Amino acid sequence: MVDVEALRNRIETLASEDDPKAGVAGDAVADLIRALNTGTVRSASRRDDGTWTAHAWVKQGILLGFRIGRIVDYSTKGFPFFDKHTYPVKPVQKSDGVRLVPGGSSVRTGSYLAPGVVCMPPMYVNVGAYVDEGTMVDSHALVGSCAQIGKRVHLSAAAQIGGVLEPVNATPVIIEDDVFIGGQAGVYEGCIVREGAVIAAGVQLTSSTRLYDAVQEQVITAEDGTLEVPENAVVVSGTRPLSGDFGAEHGLSLYTPVIIKYRDGKTDAATALEDALR
Repeated sequence: MVDVEALRNRIETLASEDDPKAGVAGDAVADLIRALNTGTVRSASRRDDGTWTAHAWVKQGILLGFRIGRIVDYSTKGFPFFDKHTYPVKPVQKSDGVRLVPGGSSVRTGSYLAPGVVCMPPMYVNVGAYVDEGTMVDSHALVGSCAQIGKRVHLSAAAQIGGVLEPVNATPVIIEDDVFIGGQAGVYEGCIVREGAVIAAGVQLTSSTRLYDAVQEQVITAEDGTLEVPENAVVVSGTRPLSGDFGAEHGLSLYTPVIIKYRDGKTDAATALEDALR
């Protein structure tokens, strides 16, 4: 059982040093990677009041691993692979209860895949990410560094969930339970998608995005650098006119995401995953 507080102290001390000893730092990074792989440690956690807290020391430890890592050859026949020795491919076993379908997928060590996760090829999960039970990561989908994905989430084909390693105190992208992310949608730095929300195909969200709620008739913008998509919101791609005479003269519009409804039984039926795929 890992002593999380002791590990944190080791990481913070080593990360502050200009030239940490490779052996000592390597041991600390290895302990952190093991804790991340088992889900014992996460780069962010949710409090009882629903707010999320980023754990800067975890990111410091991941970055420390890159600092001390040396390039090694992990290649197998026909598949060249060269990376830092501190970050090989994650050791996934049958006992983990994860479906990792063959065909070019990659899961980096230091990420957590809970039992029941389905990985369709080709997809990628980066270091520090946490993917909870029953989630599907579909073809060409990305789960970026330290992203936190909840239970029963569907990341559709080519969905992009951004990663945040720096600054270390920034909250990573959060996708809560029962969220549906449509094909080619992108959720990037500074975004939290609350439980049950639906992000339609092609929607793009960042912390600088203005989200128009057509149901509540309000504009949602980032607070303290974080844009929150409300629980059960259904978000689609829309447009808004470009302000100013030039925009009016030429009929120019800007892309904007719009909440057109809040989730109901019809939405649940449309976004449900077929049990046969599991």
